[in-house]
Amino acid sequence: MTGSTRKTALIIGASRALGLALAAEYVQRGWEVIATVRGSQRTGLHELAESAEGRLLVESVDMTKPEEVSALRERLAGRTLDLLFVNAAIAKGDIPIGEVPTEMFVEVMVTNALSPMRVVESFRSLVAPTGTIGVMSSSQGSVSLNTDGGQDTYRASKSALNQLMRCYAARYVEDTRTLLLIDPGWVRTELGGPDADLSIDQSIPGVARTIEGHSGKPGLHFLDYQGEVVPW
Repeated sequence: MTGSTRKTALIIGASRALGLALAAEYVQRGWEVIATVRGSQRTGLHELAESAEGRLLVESVDMTKPEEVSALRERLAGRTLDLLFVNAAIAKGDIPIGEVPTEMFVEVMVTNALSPMRVVESFRSLVAPTGTIGVMSSSQGSVSLNTDGGQDTYRASKSALNQLMRCYAARYVEDTRTLLLIDPGWVRTELGGPDADLSIDQSIPGVARTIEGHSGKPGLHFLDYQGEVVPW
């Protein structure tokens, strides 16, 4: 695949776990990948870049800081993206909502809901008209699937992300880009814990297949890593 025909992905939040694996998956698929870390510390993404034969560019951005998002947007102004994917999630423990400190609630909501949407709004014009904009959501953001409760703040943040993407889709209803909310499944990561159902290697190839399988399908889709529709 030549430089003129190779597709380009921008993956925000790729220093470790799901984001790192997604960057590796797209490098393996022959894409040009721009992927981000926070700060200047060396990460697994830097190691991946060393073996990617020049097809992985590591950028730095803390997406909770608007000025850093704007600076990254300026650095990438000449790029055309086939995929913009925002991976972000923190959880601060399984605490009943009435006991959650205000500062903790704000941090989770800003990281998991507000900041991804700021990135989407900032970078949307770089995405090709037939491209895809995706964010990492979760089935825990589904209101209808929540029959057991727990993880109140995390659930609320992912529900907010889903709602904000719905607002975005309604605002740009004539947009030809594909919009995706992706549930990677319950994965064994620092966030998912050791008892989760899936390994990263089971989840991420499915995430990439789902993203590519919906390429060229405008509108907003809430899907899991197997391509199945997730109820709202």
